[in-house]
Amino acid sequence: MRLLLSLAALALLSGCSSSTTWGWYVINPWTPSGWVNIKFLIGGMGATILISVIAAVLSIVLGLLVALPGLSSRWYVRLINRVYVEFVRAIPLLPMLFWVFYGLPIIFRSMGLDIPIDPFWGAIITLAISDSAFTAEIYRAGIQSIARGQTEAAQTIGLNYLQTMRYVILPQAIRRILPPLANQFIYIVKMSAFASVIGMQELTRRANELVVTEYRPLEIYTLLILEYLVLVLVISAGVRWLERRMGSDERG
Repeated sequence: MRLLLSLAALALLSGCSSSTTWGWYVINPWTPSGWVNIKFLIGGMGATILISVIAAVLSIVLGLLVALPGLSSRWYVRLINRVYVEFVRAIPLLPMLFWVFYGLPIIFRSMGLDIPIDPFWGAIITLAISDSAFTAEIYRAGIQSIARGQTEAAQTIGLNYLQTMRYVILPQAIRRILPPLANQFIYIVKMSAFASVIGMQELTRRANELVVTEYRPLEIYTLLILEYLVLVLVISAGVRWLERRMGSDERG
């Protein structure tokens, strides 16, 4: 890791290191202080990944639960889906984060419940709710893309609705919606940066704290951007591998 960071720093910054307007020494892996700063920044990656993974799993589950009413033949059941999706999609992430982190504990106390929400779970709840509306629409489009004959064939062999969804429809739909689901996971990773405003020690929060002490925002935020880039590239590579395993990229 240290060698890779050194090579990247040399390739990108060698022409700028001698100028008084640059301060790349703050993230120079070859100096003790620079290496300490790099380790401090990278130390927030674990929190970012953990928040993103948990929020994505919750979003996938909640999105499916929201999508299923949208497939009903009864208008009042479909209304549940539309109200949730349109309401959640209309709320910007930052105000929702503040409402969850500061508002939910007040609501709980008014109900006689002492349930504190720390920055970690505040970020997860917010990201899961916000993303679930988009995930629900992805599910709905994927399920509706499966030919109706598949459902009719499942019913003729005695499968009920839940069995049809589990064994026939969803396995086919998942293959089709895997790429957009991956996009939503990348969205969650990037939006996890908002957790910094409520004190969560993830990548962006640590970069902000380092900027305050080193007064080098350009250099530190450049490394922050590279960290997010690495995360997204790893996710993209993993999704492409999963697509090949699941046959999502089959043509013809």
